[in-house]
Amino acid sequence: MRHEAGKDDTEGTLRAAQAALAAEHAAVYGYGALGGRLDGGRRGDATAAHDAHRARRDALTRTVRDLGGTPVAAHAAYALPFAVRDPATAMRLAAVLEDRIAGVYSDLVRAAGGPLRQDAAGALREAAVRAVRWRGTGVAFPGLAEKTAPPDGTAEAGAAGVTH
Repeated sequence: MRHEAGKDDTEGTLRAAQAALAAEHAAVYGYGALGGRLDGGRRGDATAAHDAHRARRDALTRTVRDLGGTPVAAHAAYALPFAVRDPATAMRLAAVLEDRIAGVYSDLVRAAGGPLRQDAAGALREAAVRAVRWRGTGVAFPGLAEKTAPPDGTAEAGAAGVTH
């Protein structure tokens, strides 16, 4: 999936792919942390999301290599934006993780072309749908933080790869 453009375009695509890979590492970790706080169907939803993020992570690892880069490694642990103590906070974290994923895939859509752009758009769409399912409401422009922040300034930060 090599982007057919100049060196600057390839470097921008590589940076965006690395950011998406880092976010996928954080999402895999986050779903591992929140899954134990859910029951029944919601636990199944978390398992499906975890599996989807693992698959995207693995595909992005190959993409980064195809672009000539060395894939960013996962951290041993990530700082969560808040404590996950019950099903409500677990679902809230899942929505935050999906918002973060949508944001980095939005950047990759802008940076890439061809099949990689299509894959990134699909990943953005999947993250937006999962975020709606976790949150119960949608946003007008998934992946664009300046368009999705609530007017009262209560937007939450996503897992940003901060290690413990």
